[in-house]
Amino acid sequence: MKIYFSGSISGGREHAAIYQQLVAYLQALSYDVLSAHVADPDVLEREKDTSPRVVFERDVAWVHECDVMIAEVSTPSLGVGYEYGLAVQLGKPVLCVYRSGLRMSKMITGNPAPNLKVATYSTEAELEHITQTFLEALTTAQV
Repeated sequence: MKIYFSGSISGGREHAAIYQQLVAYLQALSYDVLSAHVADPDVLEREKDTSPRVVFERDVAWVHECDVMIAEVSTPSLGVGYEYGLAVQLGKPVLCVYRSGLRMSKMITGNPAPNLKVATYSTEAELEHITQTFLEALTTAQV
């Protein structure tokens, strides 16, 4: 299964450790994380010379290619919001997760799309459980 992972890059890296943990968890379960670079602590430096057009075309292509999207939305990000909206519009299963206690955009929490699940987490273990349950439900539905 191909997963598009979305997390803030330019909007702020406050939750980068969570991105790293979640991408490593998904890869350990043998999922193909198309956008694993989002978890790279040096992503800003590595992509500084990449043109905006290249990033846009690459990321949009990955959203089209993926089977499912997982977005960590604790840090507000225009890019993550764009990717999330595109994935929902394309009918991709989307999981948006964010830290408990944070104020979240009502454009995410109020979206009634049947292919969208929004969940809060307090610990890394809880985040892994939410993610695993979401992915297992998709696998079960495909059988």
